[in-house]
Amino acid sequence: MLSSIKVFAPATVANVACGFDVLGFALHHPGDEVIMKLADHKQVIIKEITGDDGKLSLQAEKNTVSVTVQQYLNFFGLAQGVEIWLHKKMPLGSGLGSSAASAVAGLVAINELLGRLKPTADLLPWAMEGERVACGSAHADNVAPSLLGGMVLVRSYSPLAVCKIPVPAELVAVVVNPHLELSTAVSRGVLPKEIKLSTAVKQWGNVGGLVAGFCTSNFDLISQSLQDHVAEPLRACLIPHFQAVKQAALDSGALGSSISGAGPSIFALCRGEESAQKVAKAMSKVFENEQIGCNVYVSAINQEGAKIIG
Repeated sequence: MLSSIKVFAPATVANVACGFDVLGFALHHPGDEVIMKLADHKQVIIKEITGDDGKLSLQAEKNTVSVTVQQYLNFFGLAQGVEIWLHKKMPLGSGLGSSAASAVAGLVAINELLGRLKPTADLLPWAMEGERVACGSAHADNVAPSLLGGMVLVRSYSPLAVCKIPVPAELVAVVVNPHLELSTAVSRGVLPKEIKLSTAVKQWGNVGGLVAGFCTSNFDLISQSLQDHVAEPLRACLIPHFQAVKQAALDSGALGSSISGAGPSIFALCRGEESAQKVAKAMSKVFENEQIGCNVYVSAINQEGAKIIG
């Protein structure tokens, strides 16, 4: 049995415009890395966190990477101690599933160290509980693609049921992360408890159209369906220059553009690498013209998800 391991879990784009809390996909980069070692003591201890500017707690009961590991151990009745080194390779509060990546990496690490007591897909409920610690909601649209890779649909939360959706090989994502922080709690706070039936019908149509477009490689249908009538209209005002960045993406040939997760990152889906590079340049230029720094990520859909790297 291994005594130490290093795991990478990728960043994710959740919602994918119309699929609030039910659609998400994994990127190849950025992501989080977790190093975990089995220990002689019986505690779950975070030894070090890097890349967070000191913002994350080292207390095991307050960090998603350790909370999920402890729940895993409790489920099996194991008093096994572990020591964790968490290396944040992605910005916090970015809308890229930072807390999800940490939780997923920790779970994959402990599961592997203990001899794979559960199939990878069965780790998902614990990863969702990590999200509850981070933002108060146990949603799966970040943790599922980070864990499993690909484009993931959460068909049901009760009972939990997820499935991977095939996507065209040419599909490339652009994500622009402005150097601004927007908490998931704030972003969720602007959303209504109820929506009009007419709004729901439009949203359902787009979700169905988007899934159909992915499955049939119908880029026109994908483009037509990448519209959010629920969250984006209310969250756009929380992200400076959102409309200008989105319009720049569309004018440069993107299939569609919207808010990544809770924001402030903005994503676009494109057909092919050449188009994606052009879109990335146009989107980032808007922020640069406003003297707002940003990170730009261009990635095909990561079909692998979390993986062991050492």
